Amino acid sequence: MGANVSASKPRARRGRRRGKHRGMVAEINITPMVDVMLVLLIIFMVAAPLMTVGVPVELPKTAATALPSVEEEPLTVSITADGAITLMKTEIAMDELVSKLRAIAVERTDDKVFLRADGKVPYEVVAQVMGALNNGGFSNIGLVTDTGGPTMDAQ
Repeated sequence: MGANVSASKPRARRGRRRGKHRGMVAEINITPMVDVMLVLLIIFMVAAPLMTVGVPVELPKTAATALPSVEEEPLTVSITADGAITLMKTEIAMDELVSKLRAIAVERTDDKVFLRADGKVPYEVVAQVMGALNNGGFSNIGLVTDTGGPTMDAQ
């Protein structure tokens, strides 16, 4: 951006000016700002799915579709392959789960909870945790799985 201010006498004749005598340029170049915003948008689109709870769980594969997104950060309970239970990022004992869930349920507006269980965990443990979730005040339980599993079509 540049401006050229001339201290010469004003011309009597108005019209098209010739040469290097131009008026001030009052333009803002927004192209770099748009470029930066697009790069940030791409970075956040790539990074957002990676911001889930960091408990290593090998989810079973199913043909189920994804649940619609929610406005509030979803409550996530994970069961690892060795049977450890994690509430969001905090590992807790099974006997403390119901009391913690009741305390959380009082503060939340949504009763949705996502249950992530390793495929190697016995069904009995998953059913017990689901019962604890229900007893803790969360009746809307979503089971988290990976996509790409068998469709169970009879054809």
